[in-house]
Amino acid sequence: MVDQLPNLGREAEMLASMGLSSMDDLFSDIPEEVRRTTPLDLPPPQTEEEIWRDANRLLGANIPVNSRPSFIGGGLYANHVPAMVPMMATRGEFLTSYTPYQPEVSQGMLQAMWEFQTMVSELVGLPVSNVSMYDASTAAAEAITTAVRVLNRKAKQKDIVYISELVPEHRFSVIQNYTQGGGIILKKIPHDNDGHLDLEALKQAAGSCAVYVEQPNAFGIADEGIPIIKSIIGENTALIVGVNTVSLGLMEAPGNYDADIVVGEGQPFGIGPTAGGPIYGIFACKENFIRQMPGRIVGLSHDSDGERAFTLTLSTREQHIRRHKATSNICSNETLIALMGAMHMALLGPAGLEKLAIRNAAAAIRTKNELKEIEGISLAHPNSSHFNEFVIQLPSSAKSLCEYLDQRGISPGIPIQVLFPDLDSNQILISCTDQTTESDVTLLVAGIGAWAKEVTK
Repeated sequence: MVDQLPNLGREAEMLASMGLSSMDDLFSDIPEEVRRTTPLDLPPPQTEEEIWRDANRLLGANIPVNSRPSFIGGGLYANHVPAMVPMMATRGEFLTSYTPYQPEVSQGMLQAMWEFQTMVSELVGLPVSNVSMYDASTAAAEAITTAVRVLNRKAKQKDIVYISELVPEHRFSVIQNYTQGGGIILKKIPHDNDGHLDLEALKQAAGSCAVYVEQPNAFGIADEGIPIIKSIIGENTALIVGVNTVSLGLMEAPGNYDADIVVGEGQPFGIGPTAGGPIYGIFACKENFIRQMPGRIVGLSHDSDGERAFTLTLSTREQHIRRHKATSNICSNETLIALMGAMHMALLGPAGLEKLAIRNAAAAIRTKNELKEIEGISLAHPNSSHFNEFVIQLPSSAKSLCEYLDQRGISPGIPIQVLFPDLDSNQILISCTDQTTESDVTLLVAGIGAWAKEVTK
């Protein structure tokens, strides 16, 4: 009791400085009906063994994505991650590292970050990359604000950015959160019935600050019109391309068709879906955007002995501690997860990356060809090429299909309304990876076939 008296004195002193006499006064703005007057419904203190048993019980309610045939994708994909990756990432040198402000004691971590940047730059065909973002959505939003800061003076349509209408709702909402405070106006670019960008409508974007598109798009469609966008919108409008990183093992690097900024989800390299996080985004750009690029950049130089030396560069201190003056709110990020991606990419190499992309694409082609033969099932975009996912049209709601197959131990995909609330409830996005086996496809086809017969009786 004696020990508590000074605390009570400090509490009274703080209340007095605010012109209040009690804790009830402090919380008087909180409505009575939402206040809790009874203790929280929590168990008493537990031993380590009891906590461990409870944790296992709670985690046991989850179904691991790799424990059943799964065709869930939509941005996060369950590619195989070599065992070497988590083994290396859990070494103390990486696992316990903090932001390497002092290069003289952080050369190993800095070099690993630099290697990540180098691999991302080679992957997307652009000269500059940062050390990762929070995820693909924040990377896209940061790319848009970066483009506006750099090109707004030259733009005829100031503060205006055009965005593909097939950007998923969850990503578009993040972009809105980032841009609305800065007065940036977002306009959507329509697509045709095959899921391809309407290039005629795109002409209106010429002279704006930026155009943001995704390749492949949210329907898995590889749009042949994307590589000619820059010739339509002109040099003073930034072309920002969001990519499926694995697809670049087969598809053209966006930098090769004059993209100014490339962003995407790095998760397929280095880490499984893990219930949605932690994940990391990639961000690369042309040199004229480097001063406004968010996040951290590691540079290679030489020390006084002429040896290679790595250090953070072009990243102002305000980026970390004086946030109101920073160009971005990205500071500490998913560096450890990004390094896992670098380890995975290094283990794959160019030939391994191509093989991984081929396995993803081949699994999707086989699955698509078998599903379209089911009576009552059709492809939503039959005239389009797909990378690793595609949309099928169902005779009834996608939700009912998911419930039906879930009871049979199959995860058939994502109802398209999860990604686009205004679209057809009878459509579902089917995703395939290098882990999709022949037996998985056989079970999916049989399951959808049985369901289709039931709902069309």
